[in-house]
Amino acid sequence: MFFQRTIIRRVLPRQDSSHIVPRLCCISGKHPSIRSYHSYDHTPPPGPFTPIQSQILAAAQLHIPTHGFTMTSLSRGANDVGYIDATTNLFSDGSFSLVHYHLYSQRLALKSRLDQVLQDESHTVGFKVKALAWERLKGNTHVIHRWPEALALMALPSNIPVAMNELSSLVDEIWFLSGDVSVDTSWYTKRASLATIYTSTELFMTLDKSSDYNDTKQFLERRFEDTRSLGSAVRAISQWGSFNLNAIVNILRSRGARI
Repeated sequence: MFFQRTIIRRVLPRQDSSHIVPRLCCISGKHPSIRSYHSYDHTPPPGPFTPIQSQILAAAQLHIPTHGFTMTSLSRGANDVGYIDATTNLFSDGSFSLVHYHLYSQRLALKSRLDQVLQDESHTVGFKVKALAWERLKGNTHVIHRWPEALALMALPSNIPVAMNELSSLVDEIWFLSGDVSVDTSWYTKRASLATIYTSTELFMTLDKSSDYNDTKQFLERRFEDTRSLGSAVRAISQWGSFNLNAIVNILRSRGARI
């Protein structure tokens, strides 16, 4: 006797794609995840650091101009807030934790400086994006002579996911704070273009010796003008990747790195 096997499949209703909001695939910590639209209407997710880690890292930031993004700065920060040197074992990423905290804290600080940066609400979204990008770059001025060390740490394979996640979060934050509400494909191209502009300007800034980094500010202005001629996000990402790879290598070589 033969038995006929009947396969019962559950039929799901077809999803209407008209209400789907674009999402940016990014990386949290060192594991991939999907991050939905940025919103202050909901409780933000917990930060990447514990209260004790944040306390030590905040204190350690004051030592970076002198000792760089090193374990020495981390140890000095721990001592400043009453912990012994062995407390640095809390940081599994070592000195890269200093870089991560700098990127994270400077990004969050943009919101608190929003009213100061954008005093006139009548400005266009494009003007606001440019102003916020420059404000974020100014957050590097006190450690810019140490930034090649940060670039070297971010270039390590184990640290790239976190560094890319912070870049993704930064450009998302800038567009959000600027009032951008686009939900079409431009949502992606705008962020890819801004990532191109920001990273290239950040690299330029490490070699800028002009007063108040005026040359860097002009470089930023030119990059925004150049972006208007970019044909697509693919071209922007390609340009960003090739430029940054060559620039990082050249900067590290100029600082004595054997690359």
